Amino acid sequence: MVRKLKYHEQKLLRRLDLVNWEASGGNLAEVRAMRRYRLGRREDYVQYKALARAVRALARRLRDLGPASAAFRARCAAALLEKLHGLGLVNSRQSLAVCESLSAAAFCRRRLPCLLVKLRMAQNLRHAVTFVEQGHVRVGPEVVTDPALLVPRAVEDFITWVDASRLRQKVLDYNQERDDFDLAA
Repeated sequence: MVRKLKYHEQKLLRRLDLVNWEASGGNLAEVRAMRRYRLGRREDYVQYKALARAVRALARRLRDLGPASAAFRARCAAALLEKLHGLGLVNSRQSLAVCESLSAAAFCRRRLPCLLVKLRMAQNLRHAVTFVEQGHVRVGPEVVTDPALLVPRAVEDFITWVDASRLRQKVLDYNQERDDFDLAA
């Protein structure tokens, strides 16, 4: 028998989830990671942690296989390492030891805004997230407006500005590479 909240109480508690209040706060490590990598939603970080945990469990299961299945273990380990290397989550394809140390931060580092900072297309993550959300960046032929996009290694070279973007025009003006044809468009 709880009383009904008054209007000003409802307005103050609008963003508070009273059902799942423990889960909505998160722990300190999650909050730090969300701030560091400018994650918009907590669910993204939870998914990255679950994926990293699944990869670590798979690597442990492959490591613990007996000597009778050495060929199968080698084939599966090579496939797992190839997949993770193609996604850009690990740097080497040498052993399963790199898979056992995979963390959620590796997934966060493969997000599009982090790669914009790495490619020096943005000064910091805040600007990079803004550029992506405003539609200034394309990956291949597709314009991307979701900063949660994970970019594989093969596609990393195709991150560019949108042709009609004011940022692209400013960069071309600064480098004195702007074409007269672009001025008409």
